[in-house]
Amino acid sequence: MTPTNQTSGDILDRVRHALSKPAGMSTDYDLNPDVVLPENRVLRPAGVLVPLIEHHGEMRLVLTKRSSRLKHHPGQIAFPGGKVDEGDADVVATALREAREEIGLPSDKVDIIGRLPSHETVTSFEMTPVIGLITEPFDPIPEPGEVDEVFTVPFEHVLSATRFAVQYRRWRGQRRYYYTVPYGPYYIWGATARILRSLADRMSP
Repeated sequence: MTPTNQTSGDILDRVRHALSKPAGMSTDYDLNPDVVLPENRVLRPAGVLVPLIEHHGEMRLVLTKRSSRLKHHPGQIAFPGGKVDEGDADVVATALREAREEIGLPSDKVDIIGRLPSHETVTSFEMTPVIGLITEPFDPIPEPGEVDEVFTVPFEHVLSATRFAVQYRRWRGQRRYYYTVPYGPYYIWGATARILRSLADRMSP
């Protein structure tokens, strides 16, 4: 279980310690060992921001609900982020730019804490999660074409491995297993839940 009654500073110290631990790349196929991936596959680089913000003494995680009109992953819960553009200096710049475009988060209000290992998605992206602390209050502005909603969940909620479950659905004629970590009306699953589960595991004592 995640320790309770911790200050935001305590939690950030735990995050930094967790990021210092060695860990390998994760994939959307981790729970599906029978899937054989081609060795010559080409992954497109992407960056996502894992934004934390303190609210009334509680550390919270900012997430988005993707637009139901999107071609890929419509309506799913996700971190703000996307593919690396030619003008981006690195994946951190990508994550900050995408957060600025998708939810109106000014880049100068984010302190970068560190990066998690990259994650391979079923859509052939190598996605690098960048953890950042939002240093000032801001009013989210969802980008209408990409984001239906911006919301927060208690960070402690996704740091407890006991809150995660493994479920499955049919995909390309086979059962595909994946992590879920629901919160209220929000069904957090897939790559987002897998990345959060990886962080929860690394933050365990």
